[in-house]
Amino acid sequence: MTLYQEIAFMILVYLWGSVPFGYLLTKYFAGKNILKLGSGNIGSTNVRRIAGKKISILTQLLDMLKGFFPIALFLFFDLDTTVPYYIFLLALGVIIGHDFSLFLKFKGGKGVNTTLGASVLLIPYSVIISVAIYFVVKRRFKYVSLGSIALAIAMPISELIIHQTTPAFYFLFASSILIILLHRQNITRLIGGNELKS
Repeated sequence: MTLYQEIAFMILVYLWGSVPFGYLLTKYFAGKNILKLGSGNIGSTNVRRIAGKKISILTQLLDMLKGFFPIALFLFFDLDTTVPYYIFLLALGVIIGHDFSLFLKFKGGKGVNTTLGASVLLIPYSVIISVAIYFVVKRRFKYVSLGSIALAIAMPISELIIHQTTPAFYFLFASSILIILLHRQNITRLIGGNELKS
C-alpha cells in the first residue's frame, strides 16, 4: 500500500467505526433517541436500559465486530505498509470513530466493546485477562462502569507484564486512557455513591 492508500484506509476505518449501531438499533426497534435518554450514550449498557436486553446484546456484538472486522481484513490480506505498526493505528482509528462518531456530531460510545473487538486478534492474552478481571469486578461490586474501568487499566498492564513495552502496549495504553476519560462522569458518580448498578 502507498501512503495515500494508507490514509484512505484510515479514513474508511474511522467512518466504519462511526456507524452508531446502538443509536440505530434503539431508534429502529424501540422508536427512541438514545442520545436523549439514560446516560445519552450509544453503548450496550445504556441500550439495555432503554431498549432491553436483546437489543443490548445485539449492540454489543455489532460494536465488537466493528473493531474486529478491519483488523481481520488487514491480517487476512497481509497488506504491506510504509508506516510502522500501521495495524495499531487502524485499530485506534476504528475506536476513535466509535467514540466520536462523525454521524452523531462527534458523540458516541465509550469504546469498551470496540476496543476488545479491535484487540482480540492482535493481543489475545491481554484481552482474555482483562475480560476476566471485568467479570470479577462487575460480579463483586455490581457496577458495569467499574468493571469497564478495571478492564481498561488491566489491558496495558497485562501486556506490559507479558511482553514488556511493545507497540501493542502503547496502543492499549492509549485505548485505556480513552476509556477512562469517557467514563469520567461514571467515576464521579461512583465516588459520590450515585452510580446505577447493573
